[in-house]
Amino acid sequence: MIRVVLPFHLRNLARLSGDVELEVTGPVTVRSVLDALEMRYPVLCGTIRDHETLKRRPFVRFFACKEDLSLEPPETRLPDAVANGVEPFLIVGAMAGG
Repeated sequence: MIRVVLPFHLRNLARLSGDVELEVTGPVTVRSVLDALEMRYPVLCGTIRDHETLKRRPFVRFFACKEDLSLEPPETRLPDAVANGVEPFLIVGAMAGG
C-alpha cells in the first residue's frame, strides 16, 4: 500500500480526514500513484494535474523520502520506502507571495 499525504484543501475536497492508502499495480511511479488517487477520488481530477495535458499544476509539489520530485518525469519510479508504504508520498501546495 502506498501512503499519500494531501494538503488540507484537497483532503477537504475529497472529504478525507487523514492520509490516503492506495493499491498501485505495476511500477510505482509518480504517474501511477496520481492515476490511482484520481481513480479512487474523481473529485481530485484537475486539481493536481491539468485535465488534458496531465501536467502538474503550478504551485503543487511532490516529495518522497525528503526529495523534491516535482520536476521529474511522471514515469519516475518512487523510492522503495514509498513503494513499500514505509514512507509517504507527499503532495504539497507550494507557498507564494511576499
